[in-house]
Amino acid sequence: MNETPDRPVDRKLLELLVCPVTKTTLEYDADAQELISRTAKLAYPIRNGIPIMLPDEARKIEE
Repeated sequence: MNETPDRPVDRKLLELLVCPVTKTTLEYDADAQELISRTAKLAYPIRNGIPIMLPDEARKIEE
């Protein structure tokens, strides 16, 4: 698959999104291109500027 460079994420969109599992706020990690749910311990990927808010696509994180 041909990857395109990461596009910036709309800040207004980030303000509206919540974790689909816990319904809590998310932290934006620009370097990793992820939205992090500390409560669910999941990191949702952002691909081509689009947050992928599917729990099956999220990476489990340890704190």
